[in-house]
Amino acid sequence: MSSALPPKPRLIGPKVRICIVASRYNETYTEALVDHAIKELGDLVPQGRIDLIRVPGAFEIPVVVGTVLHRNPPVCVIALGLLIRGATSHADLVAESVTHALQSLAIQHLRPVINEVIVCADEKQAYARCVGTTINRGREAARAAAAMIDVSIEIDRMMPKPTQTKDTRHA
Repeated sequence: MSSALPPKPRLIGPKVRICIVASRYNETYTEALVDHAIKELGDLVPQGRIDLIRVPGAFEIPVVVGTVLHRNPPVCVIALGLLIRGATSHADLVAESVTHALQSLAIQHLRPVINEVIVCADEKQAYARCVGTTINRGREAARAAAAMIDVSIEIDRMMPKPTQTKDTRHA
């Protein structure tokens, strides 16, 4: 696991809409993830509009991300949540399920979905990754989102979507 944040991507100029879907569970930590992500997005995407949707827990994140992508998809979605391992494998099972679902949604909708639903061994790790500033995963998610928005803008510039033409072969 990385112990430092990735470098800041270049500033995103165009107006874009980003959606954050965040768990309420482990609220002290998830609120800090949200706060750090929003602050960093404000610096990196100053003209961006950020929509925040709260869900009860990490397991509920994919269905809401899917709903958002199905309706009026933003340029990027950030999923934020925290699972703390206990005596059973429940946290790992939820994390694995959420990860697979979010990746499937990203591919299905061809939109970046940044997954920062993290699993920690204990509250000390959770604090370091959510509240602390050295390896803050909220800031990291925002940087990944800005980098992916930049990539998407570049792809649109280099490879515009094909125009639809009427197929007259079967007319």
